[in-house]
Amino acid sequence: MAALIAENFRFLSLFFKSKDVMIFNGLVALGTVGSEELFSVVAFNCPCSPARNYIYGLAAIGVPALALLLIGVMWNNHTWNLVAECHKRGTKNFSAAATFLLFGSIMGRASVAPITWSVISLLRGEAYICALSEFVKPSSLDKFPADYGAEVLATFPCRDVPANLTKFRDEVTRRLRYESQLFGWLLIGIVAVLVFLTKCLKHCCSPLSYRQEAYWAQYRSNEDKLFRRTAEVHSRILAAKNVKQFFGFVALDKEEKELVQEFPVEGVQPSPQWNAITGVYIYRENKGFPLYSRLHKWAKGVEGNGPTPEGHELLFLAS
Repeated sequence: MAALIAENFRFLSLFFKSKDVMIFNGLVALGTVGSEELFSVVAFNCPCSPARNYIYGLAAIGVPALALLLIGVMWNNHTWNLVAECHKRGTKNFSAAATFLLFGSIMGRASVAPITWSVISLLRGEAYICALSEFVKPSSLDKFPADYGAEVLATFPCRDVPANLTKFRDEVTRRLRYESQLFGWLLIGIVAVLVFLTKCLKHCCSPLSYRQEAYWAQYRSNEDKLFRRTAEVHSRILAAKNVKQFFGFVALDKEEKELVQEFPVEGVQPSPQWNAITGVYIYRENKGFPLYSRLHKWAKGVEGNGPTPEGHELLFLAS
């Protein structure tokens, strides 16, 4: 099992280029593997009953994968940037290619955990065996007793089967586990090919050179870190000023006192400024100079977000 997990982690590393993203998604995959193992040991219990096995087995694979996909979509900042963009400006500035790339970026990041769950479930085989054991044709089993049917086959994932059917249970289990693991490896191969083709298409269609795209990624990361850090300090100082105005004093520790003295905060940013730096960003150039983000565009005083006739558009695909 450890070898299978190691192979899956090598495969998942194909998704990601930057170290931070690879570490983050590696932790997501590791958490998914651990959750799947815990679910299989503690929660998974095949009913071994006709008509119930199929629903339960598929639900054990599909429902957690769907839940992980939705969590991944909600966890992605691009999702809420898209919501803000549609709410404030609509999608008139998006081309079909930009919209496709945006959804591809969101779904690609969100699919790490559900794909990991599905692959590990298929490689383990318990859910697949539970779901399809009753559909094995008795005629495909050599010398299978004619007086037994789907009702007995549905009990094969469990241990309590008649002694004369033990060898048939082992054969059915081995056959279904082979099919399950085959589908698991095929899923790995298909996803790996799709990731490779997507990477090639992205770099071929990008109007930026490889070095400039790497610089853009570094800029986005640094801007996001600095923005979050500065916003946290700004909000703390503003809160301290408001609390002091209400009570007449404010209880600050040494670090907070130094922050209040070092960074005077006069007020808050108006809503139009927040709206200007919020939403999906399409790469633009202004007189030949790149604009790497909405904040960068706002700082340069450039209006609008639609692509200019002489410019190039490339959807903001954060790493």
